[in-house]
Amino acid sequence: MTAAISQSASQYAVVKVRDLCAGYTVDAPLLQGINFDINEGEIFAIMGPSGSGKTTLFRHLIGLKRPLAGSVTLLGENLSICDQKTLYEIRKEIGVAFQHGALMNSMNLIDNVELPLKEHTHLDPMTMRIMSRMKLEMMALSDAELMMPAQLSGGMLKRAGLARAVVMDPKILFFDEPSAGLDPATSAELDGLLVNLRDLLNITVVVVTHDLNSALKIADRVMVLDEGGIAAIGTMAEIEASTSPTVHALLHREARRVRLSGDAYIEQLTHE
Repeated sequence: MTAAISQSASQYAVVKVRDLCAGYTVDAPLLQGINFDINEGEIFAIMGPSGSGKTTLFRHLIGLKRPLAGSVTLLGENLSICDQKTLYEIRKEIGVAFQHGALMNSMNLIDNVELPLKEHTHLDPMTMRIMSRMKLEMMALSDAELMMPAQLSGGMLKRAGLARAVVMDPKILFFDEPSAGLDPATSAELDGLLVNLRDLLNITVVVVTHDLNSALKIADRVMVLDEGGIAAIGTMAEIEASTSPTVHALLHREARRVRLSGDAYIEQLTHE
C-alpha cells in the first residue's frame, strides 16, 4: 500500500522518505514501501489506527532508529548513512516535544527550558536566560518559571515541553500526540499555539496525532498509515475524498472489525 509523493516544484522538502522499510526484522517489517515529502513551512499530521506504525515512523524521522531499507533525508542529510557527528549536528536543527513533556523532575521549569542551550551552545548565562524566558512567554508560562514539573497541569507540561523544543529556534518541530490527555478546550488552545509558532518562527511542524479534530484544524496535509503502508496522503479535502476504508473509518469514527461467518470463526479457533 503506497501513495504518490505530493509536492509542487516550487516547494522545498525538508523531509524526504524513500522506500522506507522499518521495524525490527526485514522478514516482518512494521512499515514497508513508504514514500512521502514534508515541505518547508507546512504543518504535516501523521495519523492512523493504533499499531499502524506512527511511533515507529516518528522515531525514524528524528533519527532514533535507522531504516532496515530505504532512506530518510532530513534537511538534506540522509540519516540512513550519515555518521554520528553529522547526526548530532542535524539534531541541533530540530526540536522534539514528547507526549508527556519529558521534563527533568529535579529541575524547575526555566532550567528545563534552558537545558538544550547549555548542552549545545556557548552562550553566556544571561543570553540563555533571556531566550528561555522569551519562549516561556510565548507559551503563556512566564509566571511558572520557578515551578517544578510535578506542580504543572497536563496542559502546562505540554507547553513547557514545547518551549524547550523550540528554545533553539529549530527548523523543524516534531510533536508526538500534542492533544493526548487534554480536555477539548486545552487541546484547542494548543492547536492555536502550534499554528502561531509555525507562523512566528517560520518552522515546519510535524505532529503524530489520534485527534481528528486537531488535524482538521491545523494541518496543511495529512498522511494516514495502515497495514504497514500509506492509506492516504493530501490536504484535508483530499483525505475526505479518499475511498480507503481505513480513512472512512477514521473520519466517521467507525469500527473496522471484520465479522466472520460461523464456519470461519470455528476454523480460526481450531486451526493448528
